[in-house]
Amino acid sequence: MSFVFKIFVDFDGTISKVDVGDSIFRKFADKEKVDGIITKLLNDEISAKQSWSSLCDIAGNINKDEFDKFINSIEIDKSFHELVDYSKVNNIELFVLSDGFDYYINRILGKENINSLTIYSNKLTINASGKLIPEFPYLDEGCTSSANCKRNHIINHSSDEDYTIFIGDGNSDKFTAEFCDFIFAKDDLLKYCERERITYFPFKDFHDIVIKVKQLASKKRLKKRHQAELKRREVYMME
Repeated sequence: MSFVFKIFVDFDGTISKVDVGDSIFRKFADKEKVDGIITKLLNDEISAKQSWSSLCDIAGNINKDEFDKFINSIEIDKSFHELVDYSKVNNIELFVLSDGFDYYINRILGKENINSLTIYSNKLTINASGKLIPEFPYLDEGCTSSANCKRNHIINHSSDEDYTIFIGDGNSDKFTAEFCDFIFAKDDLLKYCERERITYFPFKDFHDIVIKVKQLASKKRLKKRHQAELKRREVYMME
């Protein structure tokens, strides 16, 4: 493969079949309060960090066994295995970037025997009384739509020679996608790309993505997205 690709993929609703974080709090907290917090987030009234902290607060004290059992019931898009295998065979670095939590991401991927990926996410622990304790080790105040600044991970793990690929579906992906050369989008991210006139590839599953990446890799020349290059350059100059 003559081009060096770096692939960055969202977890909730992209790798997993459902938005795990959303599903957890709708099960273990008051649904009306959850709706109110999420609405504020989507209306940019609060940051992602504030929304997660508030959601953990209203969940109260949970039963860890029930919590784990619920997480174990969540499935991934099985076609993700195809992207993982394709990346390994072609020596493509594949990163999972999530505004969700390591607690359930590691558990769900481990159940699928996917253990070798580099994962960046927020952290979650459960204390002795069953309270959810969130931590945000990759917080950047400039990335309000995600408490884990996905943009920074992309910048830190790619160079001018690399072709960056982002795969996502939701609110936490909107800001991030603008820094990547090729965007695979569905659901809310797709609508955002349409509205902002950002070039993207729609996808239903990871098989679609593997086919398209193979096509990109077979080209003699590959053009980067100019706006993404400009945005990355702005970040470099700020550092």
